[in-house]
Amino acid sequence: MSYILALDQGTTSSRAILFDDKGQIAGVRQKEFTQYFPQSGWVEHDPEEIWNTQFEVFRTLVAELQIPLIEIKAIGITNQRETTVVWDAETGIPVYNAIVWQDKRTTGFCEELKKNGREKLVKTRTGLVIDSYFSGTKAHWILENVEGARDKASKGQLRFGTIDTWLIWKMTGGECHITDYTNASRTMMFNIRSKQWDGDLLEMLGVPESMLPSVAPSSHHFGDFDYQGNKIPIMGIAGDQQAALFGQACLGPGEAKNTYGTGCFMLMNTGDECRDSENGLLTTMACSIDEDPVYALEGSIFIAGAAIQWLRDALKVIDHAGDSEYFAKKVDSSEVYLVPAFAGLGAPYWDQFSRGAIFGLTRDTGKNHIIKAALESIAFQTRDVLAAMEEDSGISISRLNVDGGATSNDYLMQFQSDILGVEVDRPQITESTALGAAFLAGLKAGVWTLEDIKQVRKTQQLFKPVLTSERRESLYKTWKKAVERTLNWSKTE
Repeated sequence: MSYILALDQGTTSSRAILFDDKGQIAGVRQKEFTQYFPQSGWVEHDPEEIWNTQFEVFRTLVAELQIPLIEIKAIGITNQRETTVVWDAETGIPVYNAIVWQDKRTTGFCEELKKNGREKLVKTRTGLVIDSYFSGTKAHWILENVEGARDKASKGQLRFGTIDTWLIWKMTGGECHITDYTNASRTMMFNIRSKQWDGDLLEMLGVPESMLPSVAPSSHHFGDFDYQGNKIPIMGIAGDQQAALFGQACLGPGEAKNTYGTGCFMLMNTGDECRDSENGLLTTMACSIDEDPVYALEGSIFIAGAAIQWLRDALKVIDHAGDSEYFAKKVDSSEVYLVPAFAGLGAPYWDQFSRGAIFGLTRDTGKNHIIKAALESIAFQTRDVLAAMEEDSGISISRLNVDGGATSNDYLMQFQSDILGVEVDRPQITESTALGAAFLAGLKAGVWTLEDIKQVRKTQQLFKPVLTSERRESLYKTWKKAVERTLNWSKTE
């Protein structure tokens, strides 16, 4: 047998998933790690804990399945994007905790950049908007606020990386400092047209180029992981959302997917066309198997599955995320709307100052209404993004491919189909993110061809809209009104 191992390093857990040469899952191991919230709006991870949990699930999976290491032909890595690590080049010790993509501490700096007229430069070169979401302002914050960091950086003694780069550094014993196009395109420092780190952007952010990794296509030999005397090649890297697009076999222009995880992310493949958005979407790099770039339009929703975690952990109205479906179905109709702007709003609004709110509360409102509203907020935000994507691309989508943990919720999937008015296609293998990383590695290792990849994806269930168009538009109109009332909530000026 031939196997490909996918390391899926997410926002709340590290996972290892082993795929056989038919693209089927042979085994999965997962371990959560600590979330740190040192101040309001700040979110951090311990980079060493990320590495330790990722290594542990790899080691446990291989040991328990008793797979001969020689049968693992390659490793693919997919990762939470934008999360930023800076470490000492000599010791390999991080100078500060990883600053997570959800973190809002650089909001003020982003506002300064906007006031200085840098938005056009950033959008033209990177396809992004100026927002604390992206890695560049996080790296700037570390250099400005960690004692001695700026001096070390100026001497070439520090290294920057997104989580993929950090894992490769650890797996190769510090020999390889590298990333791929997809992750580089999320840093706000990478020119997606020239495929190079951009000197003007680096100067704007105060980040020396000596800190930055080399950049390669997503299907590439990135180095070797020496484990128990066996060198396993690392041959695939992609940020989680681009990996999911590839794992859903959205290989041609106009094909789109939506991933339901901590956040919610919709991507549409636009091929070799680097298409600018006029509707609040991002232009980003999709997975490429060679030097020729592939682009995508992306809509990023910050809070999706995290809203259900909030119901469980903060409000304690459910014991398990899966319980949300049961309670939502106990309410026949609900006029309660929850806007989960806990970390501001992403596409198409891009409002860092929006905050979460619940509308429509009455004396009859109970926990079931709020649980249902939280689920529906995920679907409403997806419609916001799809509408912008169709306008930018000129393509009307008749079917949306979906993946991620929340797709197991039949209530959410049916409501998603209803509020979009299109079919929602849930595949047999919903681990599209890990599968995409495995595909990228397997292609380079010669385990699969592109035609093989297209054959692996199969539909498990197709949800079709049943709401009347009048009811659909009425619900959506009220949602838009609720969103409007959360905008600029925390802005003091």
